[in-house]
Amino acid sequence: MNGETAWALYENRLRRVSAYIHDHLDEELDMERLAEIACMSSYHWHRIYRAIYGETLAATVKRLRLHHAAGEIVRTELAVSEIAKRSGYPNLQSFNRIFKSVYGMPPARYRKEGSHTAYEPSPDGKTKVMLDVTIREIAPIELIGVAHTGSYMQIDKAFETLFGTLYARGLAKPDMRMIGVYLDDPDLVPLEKLRSIACVTGAADVPADAPFERRTIEGGDYAVLRHKGPYANMPKSYQWLFAEWLPKSGRQLKDRVMFEEYLNNPREVPPTELLTNIHMPLA
Repeated sequence: MNGETAWALYENRLRRVSAYIHDHLDEELDMERLAEIACMSSYHWHRIYRAIYGETLAATVKRLRLHHAAGEIVRTELAVSEIAKRSGYPNLQSFNRIFKSVYGMPPARYRKEGSHTAYEPSPDGKTKVMLDVTIREIAPIELIGVAHTGSYMQIDKAFETLFGTLYARGLAKPDMRMIGVYLDDPDLVPLEKLRSIACVTGAADVPADAPFERRTIEGGDYAVLRHKGPYANMPKSYQWLFAEWLPKSGRQLKDRVMFEEYLNNPREVPPTELLTNIHMPLA
């Protein structure tokens, strides 16, 4: 077996394991079972997975579960105990402890006092938060990515496939920038039909073989909002950008897609330190 064939084998196994993790986050995920899906011993598979993704399988599962849980805490009125179960934590005490260790406060308090509450209107109808927005002229950006259909909060599944495939094919480069392209308005399109693409830059010489596809972001003026904090809070930043910043800016929205650039890695920094640039196209 030559090196190219071996990496293709790892690529398929990475994809199977990643898909299984995302589809079963609300269940007990046994590491031995994941190794079986990868068709390798647990010892060897965990080493390969960590080498490719930069974190252990257990760390991936914990990160994804808490990411989805934070989204439901912010967006819904579901009881914390129900969110814990839906996130794969049947034990509420352990969920509270783990959530606090990552987000700095237990989930019930996070719902009332988390960073998303800064976007809630004060008595005069204005939000308390003041966000950093700049207008930039951007050149066209060539991308390669993996398509995703469904909740934007679950685009991480496509990013896992994107980076796993890039590394398995030996195509990953340290200067690739991570971009999410969002094609539909979540207020108009059903959740299960939302279309997005998990992308990277600097891939002009990367063959667009499946599961990859090419995408070009058009150049022009963009309002760039710097969002700091959990991805679960992002809808609040979008709401502020459309409802408060745009009407006062004197600019018009252009009929192009919006995109996000992720400036740091959720595997390396806590959710409270995540930095994202949200790009709104302007006429």
